[in-house]
Amino acid sequence: MIYLSRVIELLASFLAVVVVLTCHEFAHAYVAYKCGDPTAKLYGRLSLNPLKHFDLIGLICFTFVGFGWAKPVPIDPNNFKKYRLGLGLTASAGIVMNYIMAFFFYPLFLLALNFMPNITFLTAFLTDLLYMLYVYSLSFCVFNLLPLFPLDGFRIVDALNRRRGKVYRFLRQNGQYILLFLIIESFLCRMLTPYVPMMDYFNILGWFMQFAQKIFGFPILAAWGPAFGVPFSNIWSSLLW
Repeated sequence: MIYLSRVIELLASFLAVVVVLTCHEFAHAYVAYKCGDPTAKLYGRLSLNPLKHFDLIGLICFTFVGFGWAKPVPIDPNNFKKYRLGLGLTASAGIVMNYIMAFFFYPLFLLALNFMPNITFLTAFLTDLLYMLYVYSLSFCVFNLLPLFPLDGFRIVDALNRRRGKVYRFLRQNGQYILLFLIIESFLCRMLTPYVPMMDYFNILGWFMQFAQKIFGFPILAAWGPAFGVPFSNIWSSLLW
């Protein structure tokens, strides 16, 4: 029974990752195309087919570690009708898409949790899937706000920043190594915390994700929670703890 529950959880997690990553990358491709750049379409990335977007290692990391990535959507900013506007809109498209998804998957999760008939494993699977769609959508939105190359946060900074100073060049050249270090360090801290509890205090990426998810998740909880009988005091306390 325990093993079956774990299989259901992993399957729901995998499918949630598939949906979240696919919609994120499709949003980049769609907005780039609307801004005048057909590059993503020419490479077959203007698609909701998950196989067009997957990076195998990033998918595995997201499913088992909680942080991951897909293949970056190819763009040519020189094709944009308005260079910086197109660059900024394209960079932020995936983040906005994931936040919208989180906003609408949360009430669906509450509906399943409160009103679905208890049909054993089917109910458990659908409830897990909707919950993970909400959590992963919010998580991927927040994760991509980090201003580290090659994440969307860095590309947004790139679009808004006309200067190319030392900080920009440092983040452009070393952002991917910093990001890799943070992911590995977070994974090791999570693995060691059950045996060495104080390791949780050194989980830099984990602390950032927890803090940012509370901030970005609060409007979603406040918008939908009271409609399902969740006291606002509980929603407010979730922001503080």
